[in-house]
Amino acid sequence: MTFSMHFTVDLDLDRKVVYEKIYGTWKKDTAEAYHEEFVKVAGPVIGQRWAKIVNLTNWKSSYPDIIKVVGEHLRWCRDSGMVISINIIDNPITKTQLKKMFAIGGTAKMSKVVRNREDAERILVENGF
Repeated sequence: MTFSMHFTVDLDLDRKVVYEKIYGTWKKDTAEAYHEEFVKVAGPVIGQRWAKIVNLTNWKSSYPDIIKVVGEHLRWCRDSGMVISINIIDNPITKTQLKKMFAIGGTAKMSKVVRNREDAERILVENGF
């Protein structure tokens, strides 16, 4: 598991699920560091069928320039084998930013938004994880 003041990224290799927790307000350099760390942690499942759960309940709306960076991250995820992304979020403002990121990444159809971990885990199981 990797931890910074703004995110954690952990891989459940048996299930092929990446778990993330996102914190605070991000700037572009935070988003870039997140992507670099994500690539390292997710390495063992790249090119296979995998999923991710992103806990965004402690994320604050961020600087507009991160929307493109995270959107490109999502495109990379999709191109690297991600088949579903489940996002736990309860803030309407951050939800709006998230939907813009989905659009840039081309992941709107594979991205689910839920309010709690239980719903996220249920969706994982329903999708074979």
